[in-house]
Amino acid sequence: MSADEGDARAGAAVSLDEGDAPAGAAVSLDDLKAFPLLAELDESEREAVSEALEELRLDAGTLLFDEGEESDGLLFVAEGAVRIESSRAGEGVDVGPGASLGAFSLVARGEREARAETTSRSRILVLRRHGFGRLRDESPRAACRLLEAVVRETARLSRAALGRPG
Repeated sequence: MSADEGDARAGAAVSLDEGDAPAGAAVSLDDLKAFPLLAELDESEREAVSEALEELRLDAGTLLFDEGEESDGLLFVAEGAVRIESSRAGEGVDVGPGASLGAFSLVARGEREARAETTSRSRILVLRRHGFGRLRDESPRAACRLLEAVVRETARLSRAALGRPG
């Protein structure tokens, strides 16, 4: 059974390659309001994003991605918990529902800067690069609004890292 069918083995990497999970998995529009990157989208924009998302149900100990792997999509933690660790940063951090990982990979190719592994049974929503391309073509306003939210969040995080107010 594959990871997207809910039987990912502990410690096994989840392949996020194109075609690994069915596109357009049923995702509640209310679920999407919990994510800061999607909170300001209107109902029709969230619906367009939901159609591009894939849903993964994973066991604890499932490797989502490893540091240095090619990035290929934005991940949203809908349920459960994920541990993020980087060899450069030293300390790890745990994130839970509402967290998003890898937003830049929607538009830029590159290596993952960290390792991410589930620490509990989790539900992860994935927006792959090709799904974002489809979203951009079919619903340009939704794609633009999502990128605006990514830029706002990046600016907020940059200011916080510099010790400046939000």
